[in-house]
Amino acid sequence: MTRQTTKQPPVPFAELFLPKLVTVLREGYGMRDLRADALAGLTVAIVALPLSMAIAIASGATPAQGLYTAIIGGFLVSALGGSRFQIGGPAGAFIVLVASTVQMHGMDGLFLATILSGLILAAIGFLQLGTYIKFIPYPVTVGFTAGIAVIIFASQIKEFLGLTLSVPEPGPLAEKLPVLWDALPTANAVTIALAGATILLINGLKKLRPGWPGMLIAVALTSVVAMVLGLDTATIGSKFGGIPSGLPQPHLPEITLAKLQAVLPSAIAFALLGSIESLLSAVVADGMTGRRHRSNCELVAQGVANVASGLFGGICVTGTIARTATNVRAGARSPIAGMLHAVFLLLFILVAAPLASYIPLASLAGVLAIVAWNMVEKHAFATLLRASRGDAAVLLITFGLTIFRDLTEAIVVGFALGSVLFIHRMSNTTAVETHAPFVGQDQSDATLPVLEGPAASDRGVVVYRISGAFFFGAAASIGSVLDRIADTHRALIVDFGAVPFLDSTAAHTIEGLAHKAARRGVQLYLTGTTHQIREDLFLHGLKPPMVHYANRIEDAVRKLHLDERGTG
Repeated sequence: MTRQTTKQPPVPFAELFLPKLVTVLREGYGMRDLRADALAGLTVAIVALPLSMAIAIASGATPAQGLYTAIIGGFLVSALGGSRFQIGGPAGAFIVLVASTVQMHGMDGLFLATILSGLILAAIGFLQLGTYIKFIPYPVTVGFTAGIAVIIFASQIKEFLGLTLSVPEPGPLAEKLPVLWDALPTANAVTIALAGATILLINGLKKLRPGWPGMLIAVALTSVVAMVLGLDTATIGSKFGGIPSGLPQPHLPEITLAKLQAVLPSAIAFALLGSIESLLSAVVADGMTGRRHRSNCELVAQGVANVASGLFGGICVTGTIARTATNVRAGARSPIAGMLHAVFLLLFILVAAPLASYIPLASLAGVLAIVAWNMVEKHAFATLLRASRGDAAVLLITFGLTIFRDLTEAIVVGFALGSVLFIHRMSNTTAVETHAPFVGQDQSDATLPVLEGPAASDRGVVVYRISGAFFFGAAASIGSVLDRIADTHRALIVDFGAVPFLDSTAAHTIEGLAHKAARRGVQLYLTGTTHQIREDLFLHGLKPPMVHYANRIEDAVRKLHLDERGTG
């Protein structure tokens, strides 16, 4: 029986910032690895091509700027980052912030804010503050992600319907909707048909041919139809004049003290959202592969990538969850896959840039409609609404503030409400669960329960004990330990005997652990759970046979051995 705690030995400072690329090359890298990475990189580039242009257009930038961001930023994120599989580029989550920055400060202001955000991200990484980014409560991340999705969809209504507006399109949703409503009589049936066909093709290919690049195929087919039939609809060529056949020369935007002060709030917002988005993406890659990323190294790489993107006329760079997941599923083995994805995108603009002129804006609007729909964690949203009034309030307030106020304000208020909710829960729990204190006292080894008999020497079973409140502040560090399930372990036992309560972030952490254990064929037992904790876990789908419950560790081991004898 192997016992584990959540304490980890300190990592040397230099190792924290060693790119995963160096680690991979030290381990040994051969032609077989290169072939796998090249195929994965090509697959991701095919996905990133239409997406990068669509996100840039929705952000108030040009499609070329989206490609510059994916090429320059994507290459540096992979080359310098702390994740083996992270794919960097423009992200849908930034559309609202980038568009408002362009509107207030112009394109030069956007470049300066992007460079400043890169410096802030690098500073956060070097000061080793990346761990604190993980302290965002789960309802806050679900709420602002859903809010961003709503705003992205609303930003595409004009292009989706082919509307002609009599006034400039407002940014805020409450002001935008009346303007769009008044313009409904100008809707273009051809444009609506192209956007609808794009969505149908993407969804149809996802069901019938999930391995095919649905977004690229849908955009290519609708572009061919629009070109051959000479359809009356706006295209990249008619609105932007196409995209250049090469990268621009790097240049510094105009820098003055007044300009720095003006764009600093945008830069801070870019850095905050970029750190959250990139680390969430790295965590997703870890969950899919069993690898571990270095968060502070990842933030430094994101910082360098944003500085470079701003110098080359790009927009904000961050780790992108969908493209990173595509990279993993395509069989990537190292950061070289992400670097090659950037190279393939560069080859596209060098060789096939003129073809982009024929892409209808309606097709890209259809792509972003799919992106917005996929961004909403619908199951998690519904679960949090049922979980507790506190979690539901944090979720809905964050969601509402994101849509009608400001993303940064939504995150700050959501975090503050989550902290107040934690204090309230702790005050209630202390009175009821006096046997499980918030901070456990030190104990000698002799006071810890020791299993007797053959189970004590069973190296195939690993036991973790969690002590104290399991909430959003502790979920990241505890989750990083729980994720390390060795292939040689056939069972994992997590003991909650000293846990007074858990929140939705912690329950989400255990849910991720359960899915990972199931993929690896590891049986998961949860012991010592109170009735309330078990109810909270049930709400997140943690029920038998996905997980097994027992009163004590000894009971779990006994049950495991009985089940093995029964199937042996």
